[in-house]
Amino acid sequence: MEKARILIVDDEINARTALVELLRDEGYAVDAAADAFKALGKVADFAPDLVLTDLKMPGMDGLQLLAKLRENDHDLPVIVMTAFGEVETAVKAMRVGARDYLSKPVNVEELSVVVARELEQRRLRAETGLLRQRLSEKYSFSNIIGSSAPMQAVFKTVAQIAPSRASVLITGESGTGKELIAAAIHERSPRAKGPFVKLHCAALAESIMESELFGHERGSFTGAQSRRDGRFFQAHNGTLFLDEIGEISPAVQVKLLRFLQEREFERVGGNETITVDVRVLAATNRNLQQMVADGKFREDLYYRLNVITIEMPALRARPSDVPLLASFFLRKYAAENGKEVRGFSSEALEMLAGYGWPGNVRELENVVERAVVLAQSAEVTPGDLPAQLAATRTRIGLQIPGATMEEIERYAITKTLESTGGSTSRAAEILNISVRKIQYKLHEYESAPKSARSALIDGDGDGRSS
Repeated sequence: MEKARILIVDDEINARTALVELLRDEGYAVDAAADAFKALGKVADFAPDLVLTDLKMPGMDGLQLLAKLRENDHDLPVIVMTAFGEVETAVKAMRVGARDYLSKPVNVEELSVVVARELEQRRLRAETGLLRQRLSEKYSFSNIIGSSAPMQAVFKTVAQIAPSRASVLITGESGTGKELIAAAIHERSPRAKGPFVKLHCAALAESIMESELFGHERGSFTGAQSRRDGRFFQAHNGTLFLDEIGEISPAVQVKLLRFLQEREFERVGGNETITVDVRVLAATNRNLQQMVADGKFREDLYYRLNVITIEMPALRARPSDVPLLASFFLRKYAAENGKEVRGFSSEALEMLAGYGWPGNVRELENVVERAVVLAQSAEVTPGDLPAQLAATRTRIGLQIPGATMEEIERYAITKTLESTGGSTSRAAEILNISVRKIQYKLHEYESAPKSARSALIDGDGDGRSS
Protein backbone atom coordinates (compact mmCIF):
# COMPACT_ATOMS: atom_id res chain seq x y z
CA MET A 1 0.00 0.00 0.00
CA GLU A 2 1.30 3.48 -0.89
CA LYS A 3 2.39 5.56 2.09
CA ALA A 4 0.42 8.66 2.97
CA ARG A 5 2.40 11.83 2.22
CA ILE A 6 2.80 14.56 4.85
CA LEU A 7 4.36 17.99 4.31
CA ILE A 8 5.75 19.76 7.41
CA VAL A 9 6.17 23.55 7.33
CA ASP A 10 8.11 25.15 10.19
CA ASP A 11 10.83 27.82 10.28
CA GLU A 12 12.39 26.26 13.40
CA ILE A 13 14.89 23.68 12.16
CA ASN A 14 14.95 21.60 15.34
CA ALA A 15 11.16 21.31 15.52
CA ARG A 16 10.96 20.58 11.79
CA THR A 17 13.62 17.84 11.94
CA ALA A 18 12.04 16.20 14.98
CA LEU A 19 8.62 16.08 13.32
CA VAL A 20 10.04 14.62 10.12
CA GLU A 21 11.80 11.81 12.00
CA LEU A 22 8.79 11.12 14.18
CA LEU A 23 6.31 10.83 11.31
CA ARG A 24 8.69 8.76 9.19
CA ASP A 25 8.95 6.35 12.10
CA GLU A 26 5.14 6.19 12.02
CA GLY A 27 5.38 4.91 8.42
CA TYR A 28 4.54 8.07 6.47
CA ALA A 29 6.35 9.61 3.49
CA VAL A 30 7.46 13.00 4.80
CA ASP A 31 8.89 16.16 3.24
CA ALA A 32 9.58 19.50 4.90
CA ALA A 33 9.84 23.20 4.08
CA ALA A 34 11.42 26.03 6.11
CA ASP A 35 8.76 28.59 5.14
CA ALA A 36 5.40 28.94 3.42
CA PHE A 37 6.85 30.00 0.04
CA LYS A 38 9.01 26.87 -0.16
CA ALA A 39 6.03 24.79 0.95
CA LEU A 40 3.93 26.06 -1.96
CA GLY A 41 6.77 25.13 -4.30
CA LYS A 42 6.80 21.56 -2.98
CA VAL A 43 3.05 20.99 -3.10
CA ALA A 44 2.83 20.39 -6.86
CA ASP A 45 5.57 17.73 -6.96
CA PHE A 46 5.11 16.11 -3.58
CA ALA A 47 1.25 16.15 -3.67
CA PRO A 48 0.80 15.84 0.11
CA ASP A 49 -2.19 14.08 1.64
CA LEU A 50 -1.87 16.29 4.74
CA VAL A 51 -0.01 19.49 5.67
CA LEU A 52 1.27 20.22 9.18
CA THR A 53 2.22 23.89 9.48
CA ASP A 54 3.32 26.37 12.11
CA LEU A 55 1.17 29.48 12.44
CA LYS A 56 3.88 32.02 13.27
CA MET A 57 6.37 32.24 10.39
CA PRO A 58 8.19 35.18 8.74
CA GLY A 59 7.07 36.40 5.31
CA MET A 60 3.88 34.37 4.91
CA ASP A 61 2.29 33.04 8.06
CA GLY A 62 0.35 29.82 8.51
CA LEU A 63 -3.06 31.45 7.93
CA GLN A 64 -1.95 32.86 4.57
CA LEU A 65 -0.45 29.51 3.60
CA LEU A 66 -3.71 27.81 4.56
CA ALA A 67 -5.66 30.15 2.28
CA LYS A 68 -3.32 29.43 -0.65
CA LEU A 69 -3.52 25.68 -0.13
CA ARG A 70 -7.32 25.75 0.04
CA GLU A 71 -7.48 27.56 -3.30
CA ASN A 72 -5.96 24.55 -5.08
CA ASP A 73 -7.30 21.67 -2.99
CA HIS A 74 -10.32 22.46 -0.86
CA ASP A 75 -10.27 18.98 0.67
CA LEU A 76 -6.56 18.95 1.67
CA PRO A 77 -6.40 18.55 5.47
CA VAL A 78 -4.23 21.19 7.13
CA ILE A 79 -3.25 20.95 10.81
CA VAL A 80 -1.83 24.09 12.39
CA MET A 81 0.67 24.26 15.25
CA THR A 82 0.68 27.22 17.59
CA ALA A 83 2.39 28.26 20.78
CA PHE A 84 0.60 27.65 24.07
CA GLY A 85 -1.65 30.61 24.86
CA GLU A 86 -2.46 31.46 21.21
CA VAL A 87 -5.63 29.39 21.09
CA GLU A 88 -7.62 32.32 19.68
CA THR A 89 -5.42 32.37 16.59
CA ALA A 90 -5.77 28.61 16.22
CA VAL A 91 -9.57 28.91 16.40
CA LYS A 92 -9.41 31.53 13.64
CA ALA A 93 -7.43 29.05 11.54
CA MET A 94 -10.13 26.43 12.12
CA ARG A 95 -12.77 28.87 10.92
CA VAL A 96 -10.98 29.44 7.63
CA GLY A 97 -10.46 25.78 6.90
CA ALA A 98 -7.87 24.13 9.17
CA ARG A 99 -8.91 20.62 10.21
CA ASP A 100 -7.36 20.78 13.70
CA TYR A 101 -4.66 22.50 15.74
CA LEU A 102 -1.88 21.35 18.07
CA SER A 103 -0.18 23.34 20.81
CA LYS A 104 3.60 23.61 20.88
CA PRO A 105 5.59 21.82 22.10
CA VAL A 106 3.68 19.11 20.25
CA ASN A 107 2.53 16.12 22.26
CA VAL A 108 3.73 13.04 20.35
CA GLU A 109 0.71 10.87 21.13
CA GLU A 110 -1.74 13.65 20.28
CA LEU A 111 0.06 14.30 16.98
CA SER A 112 -0.12 10.62 16.05
CA VAL A 113 -3.84 10.41 16.77
CA VAL A 114 -4.75 13.65 14.95
CA VAL A 115 -2.71 12.82 11.84
CA ALA A 116 -4.08 9.29 11.60
CA ARG A 117 -7.66 10.54 12.05
CA GLU A 118 -7.40 13.27 9.39
CA LEU A 119 -5.79 10.96 6.86
CA GLU A 120 -8.49 8.34 7.43
CA GLN A 121 -11.23 10.95 6.99
CA ARG A 122 -9.61 12.16 3.75
CA ARG A 123 -9.53 8.57 2.50
CA LEU A 124 -13.20 8.08 3.36
CA ARG A 125 -14.16 11.34 1.65
CA ALA A 126 -12.31 10.23 -1.48
CA GLU A 127 -14.01 6.83 -1.44
CA THR A 128 -17.41 8.44 -0.94
CA GLY A 129 -16.80 10.75 -3.88
CA LEU A 130 -15.76 7.82 -6.05
CA LEU A 131 -18.83 5.83 -5.05
CA ARG A 132 -21.07 8.78 -5.87
CA GLN A 133 -19.40 9.16 -9.24
CA ARG A 134 -19.83 5.46 -10.01
CA LEU A 135 -23.45 5.59 -8.88
CA SER A 136 -24.02 8.58 -11.12
CA GLU A 137 -22.39 6.81 -14.07
CA LYS A 138 -24.43 3.67 -13.50
CA TYR A 139 -27.82 5.17 -12.76
CA SER A 140 -27.70 8.56 -14.45
CA PHE A 141 -27.45 9.40 -18.13
CA SER A 142 -27.63 13.11 -18.90
CA ASN A 143 -30.03 13.64 -15.98
CA ILE A 144 -32.00 10.54 -16.94
CA ILE A 145 -32.13 8.30 -13.90
CA GLY A 146 -32.92 4.62 -13.84
CA SER A 147 -31.46 1.43 -12.39
CA SER A 148 -34.26 -0.74 -13.76
CA ALA A 149 -33.67 -3.22 -16.57
CA PRO A 150 -35.79 -1.28 -19.11
CA MET A 151 -33.81 1.93 -18.55
CA GLN A 152 -30.46 0.16 -18.56
CA ALA A 153 -31.44 -1.25 -21.96
CA VAL A 154 -32.20 2.28 -23.18
CA PHE A 155 -28.83 3.55 -21.91
CA LYS A 156 -27.05 0.69 -23.68
CA THR A 157 -28.81 1.46 -26.97
CA VAL A 158 -27.97 5.16 -26.72
CA ALA A 159 -24.30 4.35 -26.20
CA GLN A 160 -24.32 2.03 -29.23
CA ILE A 161 -26.05 4.36 -31.68
CA ALA A 162 -24.70 7.76 -30.62
CA PRO A 163 -21.52 7.59 -32.78
CA SER A 164 -23.51 6.97 -35.99
CA ARG A 165 -25.42 9.49 -38.09
CA ALA A 166 -28.51 7.29 -38.44
CA SER A 167 -31.93 8.81 -37.86
CA VAL A 168 -33.57 7.73 -34.61
CA LEU A 169 -37.25 7.55 -33.71
CA ILE A 170 -37.92 7.82 -29.97
CA THR A 171 -41.34 6.58 -28.94
CA GLY A 172 -43.20 6.50 -25.66
CA GLU A 173 -45.90 8.15 -23.63
CA SER A 174 -45.78 11.84 -22.75
CA GLY A 175 -43.54 12.60 -19.82
CA THR A 176 -41.17 9.65 -20.22
CA GLY A 177 -38.11 11.74 -21.12
CA LYS A 178 -37.88 11.46 -24.91
CA GLU A 179 -36.23 14.87 -25.28
CA LEU A 180 -33.60 13.99 -22.67
CA ILE A 181 -32.74 10.83 -24.58
CA ALA A 182 -32.36 12.85 -27.79
CA ALA A 183 -30.00 15.23 -25.98
CA ALA A 184 -28.03 12.26 -24.60
CA ILE A 185 -27.58 10.86 -28.12
CA HIS A 186 -26.30 14.24 -29.31
CA GLU A 187 -23.95 14.67 -26.35
CA ARG A 188 -22.33 11.29 -26.98
CA SER A 189 -22.01 11.73 -30.73
CA PRO A 190 -19.18 13.23 -32.81
CA ARG A 191 -21.56 16.20 -33.24
CA ALA A 192 -21.50 17.06 -29.55
CA LYS A 193 -19.67 20.35 -30.17
CA GLY A 194 -22.23 21.32 -32.79
CA PRO A 195 -25.70 22.75 -32.13
CA PHE A 196 -28.58 20.76 -30.66
CA VAL A 197 -31.69 22.38 -32.15
CA LYS A 198 -35.21 21.48 -31.02
CA LEU A 199 -38.62 22.00 -32.64
CA HIS A 200 -41.94 21.02 -31.08
CA CYS A 201 -44.04 20.17 -34.09
CA ALA A 202 -47.40 20.06 -32.28
CA ALA A 203 -47.05 23.67 -31.14
CA LEU A 204 -46.93 25.13 -34.66
CA ALA A 205 -49.56 25.73 -37.32
CA GLU A 206 -48.93 24.18 -40.74
CA SER A 207 -48.38 27.62 -42.28
CA ILE A 208 -45.53 28.30 -39.83
CA MET A 209 -43.99 24.82 -39.69
CA GLU A 210 -42.39 24.93 -43.15
CA SER A 211 -40.78 28.29 -42.44
CA GLU A 212 -39.53 27.10 -39.05
CA LEU A 213 -37.90 24.06 -40.60
CA PHE A 214 -36.48 25.47 -43.81
CA GLY A 215 -36.50 29.25 -43.33
CA HIS A 216 -37.95 31.82 -45.72
CA GLU A 217 -36.95 34.64 -48.05
CA ARG A 218 -37.99 38.23 -47.59
CA GLY A 219 -41.49 38.87 -48.95
CA SER A 220 -42.28 35.17 -49.36
CA PHE A 221 -45.48 35.68 -47.35
CA THR A 222 -47.25 38.41 -45.42
CA GLY A 223 -45.08 39.48 -42.51
CA ALA A 224 -41.81 38.13 -43.95
CA GLN A 225 -39.91 41.40 -43.55
CA SER A 226 -36.47 39.81 -43.96
CA ARG A 227 -34.80 36.53 -44.82
CA ARG A 228 -34.81 34.01 -41.97
CA ASP A 229 -32.83 30.81 -41.51
CA GLY A 230 -34.78 27.74 -40.44
CA ARG A 231 -33.94 25.03 -37.94
CA PHE A 232 -32.15 22.84 -40.48
CA PHE A 233 -29.74 25.65 -41.31
CA GLN A 234 -29.25 26.42 -37.60
CA ALA A 235 -28.47 22.74 -36.88
CA HIS A 236 -25.67 22.45 -39.49
CA ASN A 237 -22.95 20.08 -38.20
CA GLY A 238 -25.21 19.22 -35.29
CA THR A 239 -28.52 17.54 -34.46
CA LEU A 240 -32.14 18.52 -35.08
CA PHE A 241 -34.70 17.08 -32.69
CA LEU A 242 -38.28 17.04 -34.00
CA ASP A 243 -40.66 16.43 -31.10
CA GLU A 244 -44.18 15.12 -31.79
CA ILE A 245 -43.29 14.31 -35.40
CA GLY A 246 -46.68 12.68 -35.89
CA GLU A 247 -48.32 16.12 -35.95
CA ILE A 248 -46.74 17.43 -39.17
CA SER A 249 -48.92 17.89 -42.24
CA PRO A 250 -48.65 15.80 -45.44
CA ALA A 251 -47.12 18.75 -47.31
CA VAL A 252 -44.34 19.16 -44.75
CA GLN A 253 -43.86 15.39 -44.67
CA VAL A 254 -42.94 15.48 -48.36
CA LYS A 255 -40.29 18.18 -47.86
CA LEU A 256 -38.88 16.48 -44.78
CA LEU A 257 -38.59 13.22 -46.73
CA ARG A 258 -36.68 15.02 -49.47
CA PHE A 259 -34.20 16.39 -46.98
CA LEU A 260 -33.63 12.98 -45.40
CA GLN A 261 -32.99 11.50 -48.84
CA GLU A 262 -30.89 14.27 -50.39
CA ARG A 263 -29.68 16.42 -47.45
CA GLU A 264 -30.78 19.61 -49.20
CA PHE A 265 -33.71 22.07 -49.21
CA GLU A 266 -34.83 25.54 -50.32
CA ARG A 267 -36.11 28.32 -48.12
CA VAL A 268 -39.81 29.17 -48.48
CA GLY A 269 -40.06 31.55 -51.44
CA GLY A 270 -36.46 30.91 -52.52
CA ASN A 271 -34.71 29.12 -55.38
CA GLU A 272 -31.28 28.58 -53.81
CA THR A 273 -30.63 24.94 -52.92
CA ILE A 274 -28.98 24.68 -49.52
CA THR A 275 -27.02 21.64 -48.38
CA VAL A 276 -26.39 21.04 -44.67
CA ASP A 277 -25.04 18.23 -42.51
CA VAL A 278 -27.71 17.51 -39.91
CA ARG A 279 -28.64 14.37 -37.99
CA VAL A 280 -32.38 14.09 -37.42
CA LEU A 281 -33.85 12.65 -34.23
CA ALA A 282 -37.63 12.48 -33.92
CA ALA A 283 -40.03 11.63 -31.13
CA THR A 284 -43.71 10.84 -30.87
CA ASN A 285 -46.26 9.54 -28.40
CA ARG A 286 -48.48 8.40 -31.26
CA ASN A 287 -48.53 5.06 -33.08
CA LEU A 288 -46.94 6.01 -36.41
CA GLN A 289 -47.43 2.52 -37.81
CA GLN A 290 -51.17 2.88 -37.30
CA MET A 291 -51.05 6.36 -38.82
CA VAL A 292 -49.30 4.88 -41.87
CA ALA A 293 -52.03 2.23 -42.12
CA ASP A 294 -54.68 4.96 -41.84
CA GLY A 295 -53.01 7.01 -44.58
CA LYS A 296 -52.15 9.88 -42.22
CA PHE A 297 -48.36 9.47 -42.29
CA ARG A 298 -46.14 8.67 -45.26
CA GLU A 299 -44.76 5.16 -45.16
CA ASP A 300 -41.49 6.14 -46.87
CA LEU A 301 -40.95 8.95 -44.35
CA TYR A 302 -41.71 6.59 -41.48
CA TYR A 303 -38.96 4.21 -42.58
CA ARG A 304 -36.52 7.08 -43.14
CA LEU A 305 -37.10 8.31 -39.59
CA ASN A 306 -37.29 4.85 -38.07
CA VAL A 307 -33.81 3.59 -38.93
CA ILE A 308 -33.36 2.96 -35.19
CA THR A 309 -36.16 2.96 -32.60
CA ILE A 310 -35.84 3.65 -28.89
CA GLU A 311 -38.98 2.99 -26.89
CA MET A 312 -39.08 4.87 -23.60
CA PRO A 313 -40.74 2.76 -20.88
CA ALA A 314 -43.60 4.22 -18.89
CA LEU A 315 -42.79 4.88 -15.23
CA ARG A 316 -45.28 2.22 -14.12
CA ALA A 317 -43.17 -0.32 -16.05
CA ARG A 318 -40.12 0.52 -13.93
CA PRO A 319 -41.43 1.01 -10.38
CA SER A 320 -38.00 0.39 -8.83
CA ASP A 321 -36.87 3.71 -10.34
CA VAL A 322 -39.49 5.76 -8.48
CA PRO A 323 -37.46 6.14 -5.23
CA LEU A 324 -34.31 7.07 -7.21
CA LEU A 325 -36.15 9.67 -9.26
CA ALA A 326 -38.04 11.04 -6.27
CA SER A 327 -34.79 11.49 -4.31
CA PHE A 328 -33.14 13.21 -7.28
CA PHE A 329 -36.02 15.67 -7.66
CA LEU A 330 -36.17 16.25 -3.91
CA ARG A 331 -32.51 17.30 -3.80
CA LYS A 332 -32.99 19.50 -6.85
CA TYR A 333 -36.02 21.40 -5.55
CA ALA A 334 -34.84 21.58 -1.96
CA ALA A 335 -31.73 23.39 -3.26
CA GLU A 336 -33.76 25.64 -5.57
CA ASN A 337 -36.14 26.63 -2.78
CA GLY A 338 -33.53 26.88 -0.04
CA LYS A 339 -35.28 24.29 2.13
CA GLU A 340 -33.75 21.71 4.47
CA VAL A 341 -35.82 18.81 3.18
CA ARG A 342 -33.66 15.69 3.21
CA GLY A 343 -35.96 12.79 2.40
CA PHE A 344 -39.36 11.10 2.52
CA SER A 345 -41.12 9.44 5.40
CA SER A 346 -41.71 5.71 4.92
CA GLU A 347 -45.45 6.37 4.46
CA ALA A 348 -44.82 9.02 1.80
CA LEU A 349 -42.38 6.77 -0.05
CA GLU A 350 -44.94 3.96 0.05
CA MET A 351 -47.51 6.27 -1.52
CA LEU A 352 -45.11 7.28 -4.29
CA ALA A 353 -44.25 3.65 -5.01
CA GLY A 354 -47.90 2.55 -5.06
CA TYR A 355 -49.15 5.17 -7.51
CA GLY A 356 -49.58 4.40 -11.23
CA TRP A 357 -48.05 7.66 -12.58
CA PRO A 358 -50.16 8.20 -15.72
CA GLY A 359 -48.13 11.37 -16.34
CA ASN A 360 -44.87 9.44 -15.98
CA VAL A 361 -41.62 11.09 -14.84
CA ARG A 362 -42.94 14.58 -15.55
CA GLU A 363 -45.84 14.01 -13.15
CA LEU A 364 -43.50 12.62 -10.49
CA GLU A 365 -41.25 15.67 -10.80
CA ASN A 366 -44.21 18.03 -10.38
CA VAL A 367 -45.47 16.08 -7.35
CA VAL A 368 -42.06 16.17 -5.65
CA GLU A 369 -41.58 19.87 -6.35
CA ARG A 370 -44.99 20.59 -4.80
CA ALA A 371 -44.17 18.40 -1.80
CA VAL A 372 -40.87 20.18 -1.17
CA VAL A 373 -42.57 23.58 -1.26
CA LEU A 374 -45.28 22.45 1.16
CA ALA A 375 -43.06 20.42 3.51
CA GLN A 376 -42.90 21.76 7.07
CA SER A 377 -40.20 19.38 8.31
CA ALA A 378 -37.01 17.69 7.15
CA GLU A 379 -39.11 14.91 5.62
CA VAL A 380 -41.87 14.88 3.04
CA THR A 381 -44.93 13.36 4.71
CA PRO A 382 -48.20 11.99 3.25
CA GLY A 383 -49.86 15.34 3.98
CA ASP A 384 -47.48 17.03 1.54
CA LEU A 385 -48.58 14.81 -1.34
CA PRO A 386 -51.61 15.33 -3.64
CA ALA A 387 -54.96 13.74 -2.92
CA GLN A 388 -54.77 11.31 -5.84
CA LEU A 389 -51.73 9.68 -4.24
CA ALA A 390 -53.43 9.48 -0.86
CA ALA A 391 -56.27 7.59 -2.53
CA THR A 392 -53.90 4.79 -3.47
CA ARG A 393 -53.40 3.97 0.21
CA THR A 394 -57.08 3.02 0.58
CA ARG A 395 -57.14 0.67 -2.41
CA ILE A 396 -57.63 -2.99 -1.67
CA GLY A 397 -55.01 -5.31 -3.08
CA LEU A 398 -55.54 -8.31 -5.34
CA GLN A 399 -58.60 -10.18 -4.14
CA ILE A 400 -58.74 -13.98 -3.87
CA PRO A 401 -61.34 -15.24 -4.70
CA GLY A 402 -62.27 -12.74 -7.39
CA ALA A 403 -59.11 -12.74 -9.52
CA THR A 404 -58.19 -15.02 -12.39
CA MET A 405 -55.10 -17.24 -12.33
CA GLU A 406 -53.55 -15.01 -14.99
CA GLU A 407 -54.05 -11.95 -12.77
CA ILE A 408 -52.57 -13.76 -9.77
CA GLU A 409 -49.53 -14.86 -11.78
CA ARG A 410 -48.98 -11.36 -13.13
CA TYR A 411 -49.34 -9.86 -9.67
CA ALA A 412 -46.79 -12.32 -8.25
CA ILE A 413 -44.24 -11.66 -11.00
CA THR A 414 -44.53 -7.86 -11.04
CA LYS A 415 -44.53 -7.45 -7.27
CA THR A 416 -41.57 -9.80 -6.84
CA LEU A 417 -39.64 -7.91 -9.50
CA GLU A 418 -40.39 -4.67 -7.65
CA SER A 419 -39.06 -6.14 -4.41
CA THR A 420 -35.83 -7.30 -6.11
CA GLY A 421 -35.20 -3.99 -7.85
CA GLY A 422 -35.93 -5.49 -11.27
CA SER A 423 -33.59 -8.49 -10.93
CA THR A 424 -35.12 -11.30 -12.99
CA SER A 425 -32.68 -13.87 -11.62
CA ARG A 426 -33.58 -13.07 -7.98
CA ALA A 427 -37.29 -13.00 -8.81
CA ALA A 428 -37.01 -16.38 -10.58
CA GLU A 429 -35.27 -17.84 -7.53
CA ILE A 430 -37.96 -16.53 -5.16
CA LEU A 431 -40.86 -17.71 -7.35
CA ASN A 432 -39.13 -21.01 -8.22
CA ILE A 433 -39.58 -20.50 -11.96
CA SER A 434 -37.11 -19.95 -14.79
CA VAL A 435 -35.68 -16.59 -15.77
CA ARG A 436 -36.82 -17.30 -19.33
CA LYS A 437 -40.43 -17.62 -18.18
CA ILE A 438 -40.27 -14.27 -16.39
CA GLN A 439 -38.78 -12.60 -19.46
CA TYR A 440 -41.45 -14.20 -21.66
CA LYS A 441 -44.22 -13.01 -19.36
CA LEU A 442 -42.83 -9.45 -19.22
CA HIS A 443 -42.77 -9.37 -23.01
CA GLU A 444 -46.33 -10.67 -23.03
CA TYR A 445 -47.48 -7.96 -20.62
CA GLU A 446 -45.74 -5.26 -22.65
CA SER A 447 -47.31 -6.56 -25.88
CA ALA A 448 -50.81 -6.55 -24.39
CA PRO A 449 -53.31 -3.93 -25.64
CA LYS A 450 -52.96 -0.60 -23.90
CA SER A 451 -56.27 -1.01 -22.08
CA ALA A 452 -55.09 -4.30 -20.63
CA ARG A 453 -51.64 -2.96 -19.72
CA SER A 454 -53.13 -0.03 -17.86
CA ALA A 455 -55.53 -2.16 -15.82
CA LEU A 456 -54.59 -1.93 -12.14
CA ILE A 457 -54.04 -5.30 -10.52
CA ASP A 458 -54.39 -3.73 -7.09
CA GLY A 459 -57.39 -1.66 -8.06
CA ASP A 460 -60.79 -1.98 -6.43
CA GLY A 461 -62.27 -5.02 -4.79
CA ASP A 462 -62.63 -7.25 -7.86
CA GLY A 463 -58.93 -6.96 -8.72
CA ARG A 464 -59.60 -4.88 -11.84
CA SER A 465 -59.44 -1.17 -12.57
CA SER A 466 -62.33 0.88 -11.33
